[in-house]
Amino acid sequence: MENVGIQQVRDYWDKRPCNIRHSALEVGSKSYFDEVDARRYFVEPHILDFADFSRWRGKKVLEIGCGIGTDMVRFIRNGANYVGTELSTESLEVAKLRLAAYDLKAELQEADVENLSGVFQSHHNFDLIYSFGVLHHTPDILRALGEIRKVARDTTEFRFMVYAKHSWKAAMISAGLDQPEAQFGCPIANSYSRAEIEWLLEESGWKATSIRQDHIFVWKVEDYLRYEYVAQPWFAAMPESILRALKDELGWHLLVTARTA
Repeated sequence: MENVGIQQVRDYWDKRPCNIRHSALEVGSKSYFDEVDARRYFVEPHILDFADFSRWRGKKVLEIGCGIGTDMVRFIRNGANYVGTELSTESLEVAKLRLAAYDLKAELQEADVENLSGVFQSHHNFDLIYSFGVLHHTPDILRALGEIRKVARDTTEFRFMVYAKHSWKAAMISAGLDQPEAQFGCPIANSYSRAEIEWLLEESGWKATSIRQDHIFVWKVEDYLRYEYVAQPWFAAMPESILRALKDELGWHLLVTARTA
């Protein structure tokens, strides 16, 4: 979609924060957040390996697009010195409720990634900058990557996920059989090839050290919406080794690790 502004992106996620319906319980209760946590890592277990939460104990972590705070809690509980940013005001309020529910503390800031250096300066000395499923929703990803570089130091590691152009999900979307997000009408949901990400990183002062793919949503949507997990028959019949190979080549999530160039 042309001429989509950051306010349209904010409005979309304010109406329904990402993963807000991962539990049917009352939003804000500890039981609610426990269910959200369990559902996220059951459906997307590769996040645990990619984020490598325990690695960042005693380190300073900046998360760009913390959403309702699921990964945030994992970083904090594993001993990271955590700072979170979020574009959506409503999402940020739920993240604050999450901190209160678990009696945790963290620095949270409402911020637009395309103007990140106006919020944070390089003296923050982040060891990790982490962003999962966020940068494909911003109007100008090249500007965003440049802003992230401005708040990084030379030893900062940058880990992020964007949608993969060459993927099973992208093929289904192209055929009119799927959509990028759980809710209809996402104003921006770009996808990228590995070569495009390498170029974008190089143009913004980063160098990719690892790019891989993972994640195919195998569940029947009608059952999933009832919090039941029934695999589509073609996936249920597939040996795990074949499904693994499919995820490696056609996964929807492009998992990128980068260092400063």
